Amino acid sequence: MNRLFQIGSTLLLSALCLGAGLTPGPTNLVTAARSQIGKTVRYEPAYRKLDYPSGDVALESGVCTDVVIRALRTGPGIDLQQRVHEDMKQNFAQYPKNWCLKKPDPNIDHRRVPNLQTYFKRSGWEIEPKDGVRTFAAGDLVTCIVPPNLPHIMIVSDRSSASGRRMVLHNIGRGTQEEDRLADFRITGQYRMPNPASASHPTNATSVSRTNPNRPAASGANAPAEKLK
Repeated sequence: MNRLFQIGSTLLLSALCLGAGLTPGPTNLVTAARSQIGKTVRYEPAYRKLDYPSGDVALESGVCTDVVIRALRTGPGIDLQQRVHEDMKQNFAQYPKNWCLKKPDPNIDHRRVPNLQTYFKRSGWEIEPKDGVRTFAAGDLVTCIVPPNLPHIMIVSDRSSASGRRMVLHNIGRGTQEEDRLADFRITGQYRMPNPASASHPTNATSVSRTNPNRPAASGANAPAEKLK
């Protein structure tokens, strides 16, 4: 992958966010993801050799995780490629063994949903259901299973559909889209980015404390959250 092309793609997304009047911080995650609509137009799951850090595939393509990776990188300024790789180097045994790897691979590890779930849990981003009910806020990262068994990740939008449900930003096959799909799949995890001032890297302990469910929403904090049983 041409390094200049990758830098250009990142700068383009950053320029779109800055053009919308954004500054780095948790409140622009949704807008950063929305800026990908019309730019990322294909679902392309092929393995690619990436630069490190800040590596990316071509902006017009990608998978569901690339929506999250790009939004966190161009919005709050979090490079999941680097963070996941650094944590896996130190704590490889804590991560899934679904792919029979013997060591971390910075080209693909951060683009796999189970690895992101592990990283988010270890970083204290996980939001647990309360009495069996999940409450969603804009900017939440939601993982699910697309039948029959495909792990998927979405970003909860600050907009609602005509049905009153929160919409999501994701790439499930046609590039980055904003759709009413939050209730379509079995949810396997919910994660909320902490305030940058209090954000921390994963602990080396096997058990970590969870994010406070009452933490302000990552985006659209003044909008009411949605509950989903």
